[in-house]
Amino acid sequence: MNRRLPVVAAFLLLLSLPGALPANPDPGGVSAFAGFSGETVPGIMTRMELHWGFTGLIPPELRFRIFNVSKPGDTLLVADLSHSERKAVTVGDPAMLTMRFLIRAVVGDSAIAEAAASAAVAHQGVIGQLVGRDTPHDAGGSVDLSWSLPDNVEPFLEFRIYRLGTEGGLWEQVGRVEGPERTFSDATVQEGSRYNYMVRGYREGVIFESSPAMNVVPEASWFDFRKINLLLISILVLAAVVYYVLMSGRRPPMYIRKIAGLQAVDEAVGRATEMGKSVLFVPGINDLDDVQTIAGLTILGAVAKMTAQYETKLDVPVSRSLVMSNGREIVKQSYMSVGRPDFYNDDIVHYITDEQFGYVAALDGIMVREKPAACFYCGAFFAESLILAETGNHVGAIQIAGTAMPTQLPFFVAACDYTLIGEELFAASAYLSKDSAAIASLRGQDVGKALAMGSIALGVVLTTMAGFAGSGSFWGRLADGWVRLFALNF
Repeated sequence: MNRRLPVVAAFLLLLSLPGALPANPDPGGVSAFAGFSGETVPGIMTRMELHWGFTGLIPPELRFRIFNVSKPGDTLLVADLSHSERKAVTVGDPAMLTMRFLIRAVVGDSAIAEAAASAAVAHQGVIGQLVGRDTPHDAGGSVDLSWSLPDNVEPFLEFRIYRLGTEGGLWEQVGRVEGPERTFSDATVQEGSRYNYMVRGYREGVIFESSPAMNVVPEASWFDFRKINLLLISILVLAAVVYYVLMSGRRPPMYIRKIAGLQAVDEAVGRATEMGKSVLFVPGINDLDDVQTIAGLTILGAVAKMTAQYETKLDVPVSRSLVMSNGREIVKQSYMSVGRPDFYNDDIVHYITDEQFGYVAALDGIMVREKPAACFYCGAFFAESLILAETGNHVGAIQIAGTAMPTQLPFFVAACDYTLIGEELFAASAYLSKDSAAIASLRGQDVGKALAMGSIALGVVLTTMAGFAGSGSFWGRLADGWVRLFALNF
């Protein structure tokens, strides 16, 4: 028989007697509390707010008792809360820098855990005047705050920014900045509302609070003067366009370089006429809110004039109802302009479906059945570009494509006879109409492009010189000013 069993039984009997447990917790019970801390309530220096977590067992009869032990030998019970509470608000003493509190988890009269914390008391007088003002040149959704500190003040670890609406409520933290910072922008405000702000500076065990900035109202600005440089550049390009348009009637016709894809329009329509086959025109799959669709309809007007003159069948299937309505008006006007209104009917421009690949399948069926001699793809295209171009190539049609979609250009270049790349699509109306004012506007835009290329080249030279001479040199300052001249925010 084990001789230690009677000793163990006697020890357990002793523990079961009333009053055997000590009133104070054992040292291991302190670990049951997590994150016991506190500080003065923002804006109310006579109120202290305490927070804690509890990771131990939580029986229903558990309660939290909080004691103010700031003064030696004086223990004052300030809160007796149920086991579900994790926050307490008590009276703060503005005469102290810090206050000490003790929290105990008790079941009946027995404490099972306790923790202590030092709570900093906020004071005023160190942080200078807090200034709040509406952020200039914005849409009214931001407020700028700034504050100052005396030169002989020890640095702060961080600043926390609090905001209070004029309708009342509690101060809420809206941001924080590191100690060296003295400014903050609050971008979570609403235009026309009034706000109060306060800044708190945090140091080891010490909190300093600024006086509040009252009635700060964010307002929308009429103009964003940070973008004045973009306005001046736009005015310069616009002036070039207006100048060449005004001078277009006083000078010989301006030269415009030949675009192979547009020169081939006559050839494509003539080939369809000779073969007795139709011309298929696809104005893209986007609606009229896309400028590429508008450019495609402009080319449709020129193609429709040629088909009317040559009495060639024209087929324009579309995927948007608005494109159908406008396309019919354009084709009708083109037929009337060459004296062939009798050759026009509404079925020339017809709607198929808005669904992308349903539309593409219908176009492929038209090409395979009717085998058009010429196919035009002018507008916005996506994954269907190669499908259409391959089908047109399979039926032996001469194909002219034009789009400003960079991802689809390689497919058109590979599978079509001619391709209008990017801005060539938008210049088509001036090229095909031979209108002097439209050609003059192109000349003005070219002046803008030339200025842009020259500015880029000069910027490269200045930046290179600044790299050799240093950022603080004359070349460095000149390069920085040149870059800022073309920045989004001057």
